Amino acid sequence: MSSLQPAASPAKLDRVLTLRDLILYGIVLIMPIAPIPLFGVVQKLSYGHAVTTILLAMVAMMLTAFSYGRMAALYPSAGSAYAYVGRGLNQHLGFLAGWAMLLDYLLVPLICTVYGALTIQRLVPQVPYVIWAALFAAAITIINLRGIRATAAANLVMMIVMMAVVLAFFVLATRWLFHAQGWPGLLSTQPFYDPHTFHWKSIATATSVAALTYGGFDGVSTLSEDVKNPRRNILIATVFVCFFTGIFGGLQIYLAQRVVPDFHSLQNVETAFMDVTRIVGGRFLFGAMAAILIVANLGAGLSAQAGISRLLFSMGRDKVLPSRIFAHLDRKHHTPVYSILLVGILAFAGAILLNYERAAELINFGAFLAFMGVNAAVVRQFYFLRSRAERRLLTDALLPALGFLFCLIIWLNLPATAKLLGAAWFVVGIVYEGIKTRGFRSAPVMASFEEF
Repeated sequence: MSSLQPAASPAKLDRVLTLRDLILYGIVLIMPIAPIPLFGVVQKLSYGHAVTTILLAMVAMMLTAFSYGRMAALYPSAGSAYAYVGRGLNQHLGFLAGWAMLLDYLLVPLICTVYGALTIQRLVPQVPYVIWAALFAAAITIINLRGIRATAAANLVMMIVMMAVVLAFFVLATRWLFHAQGWPGLLSTQPFYDPHTFHWKSIATATSVAALTYGGFDGVSTLSEDVKNPRRNILIATVFVCFFTGIFGGLQIYLAQRVVPDFHSLQNVETAFMDVTRIVGGRFLFGAMAAILIVANLGAGLSAQAGISRLLFSMGRDKVLPSRIFAHLDRKHHTPVYSILLVGILAFAGAILLNYERAAELINFGAFLAFMGVNAAVVRQFYFLRSRAERRLLTDALLPALGFLFCLIIWLNLPATAKLLGAAWFVVGIVYEGIKTRGFRSAPVMASFEEF
């Protein structure tokens, strides 16, 4: 009898999610009403071309989503950009991509907690904000601790509620426009292009803000180890989620622009869309939209916490972060319990300490650096590392290169404050990685994909 003992198998997540679950997860993570809070701000910045900026940002995100899907086919890891950049470019760059995603995903449940708690407090002002923040953070944490299947089920319920209210807005806005102006009120090119106010510089600036509409689409790929047939389903889900968000969200903004075509008349840009709902649907639609904003932030916070906990799991399993904490899985639900709890605590603490506006500006800093890394990884992995006979110029080089360029333009148009704070975050990450790898002399360990 051999004295050798079989090596312990690495911790694995359960593959239980279908393509439908994955698409629902991505749509809820982004939120079907994602453009609504941005409507007034983007409409002002673009001088009345909000829907154009939404669609321009969609192009950049779909190109990047295609890159995410291709890398997921090669490396179906829970680490997303962390794994793709590490495998496709360089392991140290992979760590920095993961560090960028940490900034992005840690802020999403935090912002959702802030917005959700503030919205609820406006309905029930007798209860202090700190209590609502604690309850909101606790709710998303408890649901995620019960497993990814519970998360998917909750997503389906919230999706139905949000879609019902948005569809009601579509019907009421269409009826209002037709009764007020007939077909010219419904069908117009002005929201897309008004020669009197169209300026490329203002469009570029507004697009960098409108890109927040798609924030979190890459979270789909963080569930690569939870989904069935990841080689096929990750690519389909990421591209579809971006396309659906652009078209569905663009229709919402288009109708809002037609109801209030004069962007100078927007009094409060942060709640401008709510004013539109009051015009077309009265107090009932106004209240219903306020309610689904709470539901949407609950869903987005829930999904974001699931995604970041799996990113931390992947980095912990690779011993980039302490494995005893981050690579631990609950035996019953097979969830990264410590990571979920940590994200929940940070969401509550950040909701008390961090300014909402500053956190929102920081999201795109980390996200678009990671997006650029994934696009660059596709070019190297599929074009430069392949033989000439296997190379495809369009899909292996041109499309990801265009995705990189679009993301770079958006990143360069971010506010200076966001760049400074993001740079400080990266300095911390570089120092940490330098210590972990003894001055970058050794490479961080990456996850094994032998099972695929």
